[in-house]
Amino acid sequence: MDIVTEPNFSLIIWQILILASILLPIIALISILKNDFKNNDKLIWVLVTLFLPFFGPILYFIIGRPKRLGKT
Repeated sequence: MDIVTEPNFSLIIWQILILASILLPIIALISILKNDFKNNDKLIWVLVTLFLPFFGPILYFIIGRPKRLGKT
């Protein structure tokens, strides 16, 4: 088969992972900064999101998002 007509699925998977690792922290940071949290939880979630760029936002959406107080 010609390389142009054969899709390279590993390349597509890498592109999706790179796009997710860029978009997830941005979406998580927007959500964190728009809402209120108890005590210093907002600062903690911002640091987790920045220092763990792929797993931090996932942790925030699973654990931190239900604990938020609401919009400011």
